[in-house]
Amino acid sequence: MMVDLSSFSEEKFDPKRWINGAVQQRHPQDPVEKHLVDLEMKLQMVSEEIASSLEEQSSSALLRVPRASRDVLRLRDDALSLRSSVANILLFLKKAEGSSAESIATLAKVDTVKRRMEAAYETLQDAAGLTQLSSTVEDVFASGDLPRAAETLANMRHCLTAVGEVAEFANIRKQLEVLEDRLDSMVQPRLTDALNNKKVNIAQEMRGILIRIGRFKSLESYYTKVHLKPIKKLWEDFELRQQSNKLANENHEMGRVSSNFGSQSGLPIISFSRWLPNFYDELLLYLEQEWKWCTLGFPEDYKTLVPKLLIETMSSIGASFISHVNLATGDVVPETKALAKGILDILSGDLPKGVKIQTKHLEALIELHNITGSFARNIQHLFSESDLHILLDTLKAVYLPFETFKQRYGQMERGVLSGGISGLDLRGVSTRIKGVQGVELSETVRRMEESIPQVILLLESATERCISFTGGSEADELILALDDVTLQYISTLQGNLKSLRAVCGIDLVVDTFGARKETGSDRKEAASHARKVDFMSNEEEWSFVQGALQILTVSDCLTSRTSVFEASLRSTLARLSTNLSSSVYGSSLDHNQSHVADNDGNGEFSTAGKASLDVAALRLVDAPEKARRLFNLLEQSKDPRFHALPLASQRVAAFADAVNELVYDVLILKVRQHFNELSRLPVWSSVEETSAHPVPSFSAYPQPYVTNVGEYLLTLPQQLEPLAEGISNSEANAEEAQFFATEWMFKVAEGATALYIEQLRGIQKITDRGAQQLSVDIEYLSNVLSALSMPTPLVLSTFHTCSSTPTDQLKEIVKSDSGNQLDIPTANLVCKMRGLRLD
Repeated sequence: MMVDLSSFSEEKFDPKRWINGAVQQRHPQDPVEKHLVDLEMKLQMVSEEIASSLEEQSSSALLRVPRASRDVLRLRDDALSLRSSVANILLFLKKAEGSSAESIATLAKVDTVKRRMEAAYETLQDAAGLTQLSSTVEDVFASGDLPRAAETLANMRHCLTAVGEVAEFANIRKQLEVLEDRLDSMVQPRLTDALNNKKVNIAQEMRGILIRIGRFKSLESYYTKVHLKPIKKLWEDFELRQQSNKLANENHEMGRVSSNFGSQSGLPIISFSRWLPNFYDELLLYLEQEWKWCTLGFPEDYKTLVPKLLIETMSSIGASFISHVNLATGDVVPETKALAKGILDILSGDLPKGVKIQTKHLEALIELHNITGSFARNIQHLFSESDLHILLDTLKAVYLPFETFKQRYGQMERGVLSGGISGLDLRGVSTRIKGVQGVELSETVRRMEESIPQVILLLESATERCISFTGGSEADELILALDDVTLQYISTLQGNLKSLRAVCGIDLVVDTFGARKETGSDRKEAASHARKVDFMSNEEEWSFVQGALQILTVSDCLTSRTSVFEASLRSTLARLSTNLSSSVYGSSLDHNQSHVADNDGNGEFSTAGKASLDVAALRLVDAPEKARRLFNLLEQSKDPRFHALPLASQRVAAFADAVNELVYDVLILKVRQHFNELSRLPVWSSVEETSAHPVPSFSAYPQPYVTNVGEYLLTLPQQLEPLAEGISNSEANAEEAQFFATEWMFKVAEGATALYIEQLRGIQKITDRGAQQLSVDIEYLSNVLSALSMPTPLVLSTFHTCSSTPTDQLKEIVKSDSGNQLDIPTANLVCKMRGLRLD
């Protein structure tokens, strides 16, 4: 049997537990006493081995201690000796430094003088050379040797730099500038001819001359000037064609009217949106050819020259480009096409008030922007070898004509959305219609419900347009526009709610029911409407109830759809935050960095470099304040508590509350009508008539006002069923629908009970007969509440108890209750009504 000693080293070692475990490991046939004896013997042998090992190791350790002590003493002596040697060396170095410091200082002064003398000698040589070059430069120019002239001027520039600002050479400095301009003008015709005729050798020679005299800007200027002409000709040909076609059509129209040739049509005018892709294709082909030629003609500068040509091209046609884009957006809508105006004219207010921005306007603008985006991606691929900052400047120039429109994107989107909301059919029911039926109410509710998905679709389309047109850089303006337009829509819905309240007569009935001071006209109007309500058929009343209940689906749909849209908008903003962060920060590179830093070595940009070429990053990189505001908004959108449409969210909640209030008022309307003036019924003060002959007594019956209310409450669940079925379109919503119906049933029943109690408190005096009748009425209403699974309120049961008790017993019952089953204030009030004093 092996003995495991590992558990003995544990902190929480339990001897009893260990012994029990060892006993359990014995063979079942072995006696326990024998097993324990063997275990004890083995433990004793192991302990003796451990003790022997400890003794042996202790003896060995004692023998090693003296030896280690001697080693420590020897190391200490060696350290003291080393410290003494180092101190002697330091002392020697200090003495050597003190003696040689003066010699070194003298040598430094001598070296300074030597360098100054050498510089003076070189300057004198440069001055002598400058004088000589100045005297011979005219001969060099006369020889027509342009490379030699460039070298001479470069040497003169070098000499002038060496001699500095010396008054004697001021004239030579002016002469040098004149000569450089002269040489520049001599190079221009040869370089222009070489560029036009693709003469590589001559172009390289002229380029070397300009570079030698520091005139690289002249090289850019001449190159751009030569190649800008054919590109601008493409653009100008289109404009001339448009003008001539327009003039021909006008003349044709005049001739057609005068000659009455109605069968002929005007000349076709090609639209800008159809022509622009062809222009971009021709421009791209031209740039590709120039890129290939410049790799041979200007291998050191082609990465700069060709992008510069495109930048100058877009700059020269920029104003005309904006005008054509503006007119192209107007051509898609007949009203603006007839006026030859576009989006910018509508925004500036130059057009009649009836002309509004439409979705087609913005879609046409985005289509042109997408065409330009395709061209920009081709340019990015073509110029991929250029430095990142050059490519950034080039793409900015490509998108520059659209910047004017992007800066006013919020205004444009707001106009489009407002027009979309105004175009919805949200007419409310007019209170002036005679004989308004519930069908008009249902029709209004149907229009409201159908408008919600249309509005959400408008908002989603606006979000897509913002991403497509601005890349998300105008997300802050988009949110403001969405919030404002949603408020406009909800205001329209709230206006419909007000018209529905007026049609249902809720406010008038509530006013007549309450204790409000009214003018004579108000009282007449209320009384007139109350009479109309009295004559309303039962079927018509329930049609109003059904119409009002349908408004709950409008509220529920609006709340859920806006919530889903807000969540979608938040996720869109979160994606924008990630994309724009890498884009803008990726584009904030040092423009002095080398091309290698922006490039992975294979002519491909790094991930940050590619992201920085995003259409949104191109705008934000030069607008740090706008970028800061946008990133603050995008960072806030990551918070789960963030509301993308803060004002609209509040208005949606307020609309839901208003809908609930309207539905409740409609459902409780009939109860208000029957309970109106209840406290003034003559039955409360009636007395039994005395008769000379014995007349049998009959039990009182519930009055019509309470039976009508009871029947209405008992019928109400049937009216709630259709709406609940509409909610429970799946088994998962069945429980929710049942809860919904029960909740509204309880709300109306509780409201009816509260109104009843309020009227009962207004009774001034009640006789025994009146109390008996009131007891029967309350008992009937309590039975109705019980049938609806609602408990009878304590106040109402107190009214019932106190009215059903005989007058001679009422005082004793009230005093003996002590508030256990009666509401004491209510009991005191009933006693006062019945003429009893509890004092």
